This record gives sequence, C-alpha cells and structure tokens, in this order.
Amino acid sequence: MSRPATAKLARHESLKNLIGDNLFMTDEELAEYFSVSVPTIRLDRAELQIPELRRRVKDVAESNVKKVKSIIAVDIPGELVEIELNKSGTLAFETNSKMAFTHSKVVRGQYVYSMAEALAIAVIDAEVALVGVANIKYKHPVKAGDRLIAKAQVKRIKGNSFIVWVMVFAKSTEVFRGKFILVAIETKE
Repeated sequence: MSRPATAKLARHESLKNLIGDNLFMTDEELAEYFSVSVPTIRLDRAELQIPELRRRVKDVAESNVKKVKSIIAVDIPGELVEIELNKSGTLAFETNSKMAFTHSKVVRGQYVYSMAEALAIAVIDAEVALVGVANIKYKHPVKAGDRLIAKAQVKRIKGNSFIVWVMVFAKSTEVFRGKFILVAIETKE
C-alpha cells in the first residue's frame, strides 16, 4: 500500500473517532485539525458515510427530544443533542443576524437566556417545571452566526425543587452561566 493511501486510512480512522467523540466539529475545524483542506474532509466524510454537522446534530436531537416530558420540541430552541433526565443535557443552537442588534451584531441576551432556560426545564423529569429563581451571568458577547452549545447539569433534587446549572459556550469560550432553581408542578387532568 502506498504511503498516501496509508495516511488516508489513518486519517479516516481518526476522523471517525474524532466525530464520535465530538459531534459538533465543523468541516473547517476538522480540516484544521488534520491539516488538510475542507474539500478533503468533505470527501472523507462522504466516503465514510458520515453526514454533515447539521444532519448529525439533527439525527441525534430527534431521538433525544422524545425523552423530554416538561417541554415540547417546538419550545426548545436549537437541537437537543443529549439528555439524561434529572442528570444532564446538551443543546446546540445556531445564532443569526435577526437575533442581533443591527449596529454591533451582538446577539440579544434573550436568545441566550431562552436557550439556557429551555434546557434547564427539559432536563427535569416532570410533566411541568417552572423557573422559580434564575441567577445568570453573561460572560462574553455572542456574535451573530456563532454556534452555541449549552450544557446543563442537575446539581440537586429536593422534593419537587431542582437546582440546575447551565453553561453556554461559543467554540470553547464560556459566554453565559446560569443557576436555575426549578419547581416541578403536578398536573391534574
């Protein structure tokens, strides 16, 4: 086997593992990681039958949203990538220019907050969960076009009260942090 063919096989194996470990890597990030062009990565993905980022996220999100009890899919901004009720969850969200202030191109805080709030509610194993208290901090501006990843962790459950921490990242920079105290409410039908 020729040297380029061996390198390609090694890259393919690494590519499968890397995407398996980090679903959110873009073709540009993968190209930089492997020191190859974006078209080479796209070709590699096609040969390996690995879908593009949006499709990968959407496929995973469709299976995860069925697990959620406290909020319906249309009320969750973005794609629910991972969820374990009463433990943790991950949400991906694409920002755009319609969400930003015209002059600065900074995304309005309400979009970042709603993403974090929806994820905090989604991880609760209850029919209805409401935010009682939210202690939030915007740590870095989000620009239109940034891809956000929110990670939630249920820190404590006491009766019908839940403490959930949510951190939102743009690439590897933490842009938002929130501590939500939620209350689960029983519904009577």
